[in-house]
Parts: sequence; C-alpha cells; structure tokens
Amino acid sequence: MASAAKKLVVCGGNGFLGSRICKFGVQRGWEVTSISRSGEPRWEVVSKTRTAPSWARRVSWERADVFLPETYAPLFRGANYAVHSLGILLEADYKGILSGQDSPLAGLRKVFGAGAATPNAPVSSKNKHLTYEAMNRDSAILAAKAAAEGGVDAFAYISAASGGPGLPSRYLGTKREAEQLLTAAATKPATGEQPLGRPIFVRAPFMYDASARPLTLPLAAIAGAGTIANRFTGGALTGLLGTMGTKPLKVDEVAEAVIEALSDESVSGAVEVAQLIELANRAWRKGML
Repeated sequence: MASAAKKLVVCGGNGFLGSRICKFGVQRGWEVTSISRSGEPRWEVVSKTRTAPSWARRVSWERADVFLPETYAPLFRGANYAVHSLGILLEADYKGILSGQDSPLAGLRKVFGAGAATPNAPVSSKNKHLTYEAMNRDSAILAAKAAAEGGVDAFAYISAASGGPGLPSRYLGTKREAEQLLTAAATKPATGEQPLGRPIFVRAPFMYDASARPLTLPLAAIAGAGTIANRFTGGALTGLLGTMGTKPLKVDEVAEAVIEALSDESVSGAVEVAQLIELANRAWRKGML
C-alpha cells in the first residue's frame, strides 16, 4: 500500500525562493500549499516568463496575512513540513530593482534611503510591517506558533549566512533573534503552547538566477570574487564583506537544499552554506535516479 503524500506549507511561496521551494516540493510528489498576501506569483517577477509553469497547477496558492494567524492557521493542520520564506533585505522595495521594475537610479535611491532607517523611525500605516523586526522576526514567530498548533514535524526558517556592506546590523540581528526564539519554541515552549517541530535555519548566502533576475548575476560575480579574496586572506575580510565574501548559490540550489533538509530527520538547527551545497547535491542525485 502506497504511503500518503507528505504535505508542505510555504509562507511566502510566491516569492523568488519560495516559488522554487514549492516547485521542488511538487517534484518530490508532496502536496504543496503556498501562503501569501497575493496568492499566485506574478510569474514575470520570479521567473523568465509570464506564463505559469506546469508544476504550478499542483500548488494550492492561498491568500492570507501572515500577521493574522487566523487567516491561515487551518492550513497547517495535517501538514508535515512548513517553511517561512518571508523577509526583507532592506526596508525599501529592493525587489523592484532586482526584478527590473525600477530603474537602477530609482532603485539606488530607495536602497540608500532605506539604509538610514532606525528602529524608532516613524513608519506609515501602509508599510507598518515593512521593518526588519516585523518581517524577519515577528512574522516567523507567528507562523511557527500556527505550525506548532497544526502539528508540523519540521519548520524551516530562511535565515542568512551573514550581513553585508551597507546593510544595517538589524538585518542579520533580527534573523538571529528569530533563530533563538524558534529554538526556544521547539525546546522550551511557553506554558500552554505546543512545541515547535524540528527547527531548521537555512543560512542562505546571496542567491541568483541569470534567466529570471539578470541583475543578480553580476552581483553574484562580485560575491564570488569577494569569496576568493576572503579565502586568500584567511577570512580576514569576513566582517567587512559579509555576504559579499560568501560563496553565492543559485536560488534553485537553495530551494532543493530546503526540501532535502525537511525530509532528513537528522538535519536541524543552523544549516550553513557548505551543508546547503551538500544537501542540494544529494537532492540532485535523488532526482537523477
């Protein structure tokens, strides 16, 4: 008798990385649900075409607000795995730059304007959740609580390998705070709360895709050169270069690694770049069988 298909819920499944996590989940034969504010992706933003790929028909694209757990908590019931693939790199619409929707000049203005943000700076009601604390940390905790109540076996949080030149320290700081809180939710949950299933912290480096987001390719080249320079100096440039001194990975590699990590019960806690590469290679070999 065939075993029942695994069930995966991806918060932010319509994003650059999230959509690919959905794709590789489908390729494993899993039942996949994506949760996002807008439902199905704008394919021209996350891929090289405006047309939905064939695998997308096998994903349930649900609309919900991650800050309102009551809008999506029922979707975790009966799920085996969950992924939190939400977050912001900058407190500005940098995604418009990478996807080509904004001109480079307009994008740079947004980026450098965002770099001066502070935790106490006024935030408009429209963008009240577009802060590091809200998106990188608080949304993950809310999703994790809903996942724990739904009884998921493993919860993968897309963290970061490091900060980067020009990025406020709060970017990486809120990622690490989320990791700590998720660890506590799994090992020492608050009274009356269900323990979180096996937590996995995917410390991803800079991710690129030459066909879907051409601008990421030269940035990946810079990161690759920084990695070589950092290795040559024995890691002396780590603090200065941050993510630009860490080997970049194709976004598909990271997505495959996430799926493999979820399916391997021995994987938990922080997953660094070297292990991500190993997991991606293992997943690739399984796909070739």
